[in-house]
Amino acid sequence: MNLKSTLLAAGIALLMVTPACAADKMNDLEIAHTAYTAGALDIRYAHLALALSDNDSVREFAETMVRDHGAVNDAALALLASLKASPQDNPLSQALVKGAAEKRTELSGLRGKALNCAYATNELGYHQLVNKTVEKDFIPNVTVPELKSLLKDALATFKVHQGHAEHMVMGLKCG
Repeated sequence: MNLKSTLLAAGIALLMVTPACAADKMNDLEIAHTAYTAGALDIRYAHLALALSDNDSVREFAETMVRDHGAVNDAALALLASLKASPQDNPLSQALVKGAAEKRTELSGLRGKALNCAYATNELGYHQLVNKTVEKDFIPNVTVPELKSLLKDALATFKVHQGHAEHMVMGLKCG
């Protein structure tokens, strides 16, 4: 699957889920759950890449995903604990989990350049879509100032990830 096909498939998957989210406005605890879930899923993608890839740039990027998404998720858990709140599962989180399981199955069957390109293009598409959702849907609708601040800070980091993923795709010549 080439880069355009991968990004198109990821876009279609998110677009199928997003209307349900938009129709039923998500509350802060659902947004927190979805953001945490997205980070946890990206960490799982990264662990898979670390287990299967011997490409230095892919491994370095995966290590960054584990570190950065882990730090954001730790901060989110600490915030929820301080607010004495529990995140709420929701259809968007569930759809992300389902889609990620399918993607991990696909990635686990690949090796070499095919794996590296599939991981890199998935990371690019995933960050593009998650960043757009956080920026356009989550941040404007969050009412708890601390959660809004956490999402804004995380988004800045994740936009850097998106740029790194784009460079990784180009460097691997995944065209």
